[in-house]
Amino acid sequence: MLLAVDVGNTNIVLGVLDGEKMVCSGRLSTDINQTDVEYSMKLKAFLDINGVTDIDGAIISSVVPALIRTLLKGIKLVCGVDALVVGPGIKTGLNIKIDNPSELGADIVVGDVAVINKYPLPAIVFDFGTATTASVIDRNGAHLGGVIMCGVKTAINALSSGTAQLPQIDISAPSRMIGKNTIDAMKGGSVIGTAAMLEGLVARFEEELGEKATVIVTGGLGRAIAKATTLDVIVDDDLLIEGLRLIYEKNSK
Repeated sequence: MLLAVDVGNTNIVLGVLDGEKMVCSGRLSTDINQTDVEYSMKLKAFLDINGVTDIDGAIISSVVPALIRTLLKGIKLVCGVDALVVGPGIKTGLNIKIDNPSELGADIVVGDVAVINKYPLPAIVFDFGTATTASVIDRNGAHLGGVIMCGVKTAINALSSGTAQLPQIDISAPSRMIGKNTIDAMKGGSVIGTAAMLEGLVARFEEELGEKATVIVTGGLGRAIAKATTLDVIVDDDLLIEGLRLIYEKNSK
């Protein structure tokens, strides 16, 4: 079985796959101060809880470079395998048409690879995490570029910590757009406001593409935003794990 690890700024997403089938998945907190032994203990607990005993391959994508070596050592300690790392020297098959292809984050690469193999093109991929990213893929499967924005939770944290009276809130849409209290006003601004931003970006991306596109939403906060949008979007929580599987298979042949 394959262990796929996607390291984000807030969470580390783990997925165990048996071929194309997802056996189990889970999340760990991202903490650059954790040692390889600490992460190996968490990984061992995750595998034991899910009854996984046989890992014969592993692959990592990470936007936190400081954790790559730590996780490589932890995976080797628990699973006895040398994990592949998405980066220079790894075959992805993705045609990257930006000014400096080496700047493109591993998470965006992995997500695009999955989209190209699963959904009609052209496509627009929104990943709602610590940062919100949008990736545009043309009808030939080339990554054209995109946008990077402040993540929903990141913005709420900044708002509540930088003001005297605004509290922390959960990420869910209010029942009405015009907020009648502080909590609903903040929810409307953060959740419905982000959904409206998604709609505006899709319209402008499609205008530049010259055609309609498939819209895919992923990331920890993606489902909450998708519920608030008026567009027909596809929510794919396991998009990056699927992309990691495809890249692993391409490099292990």
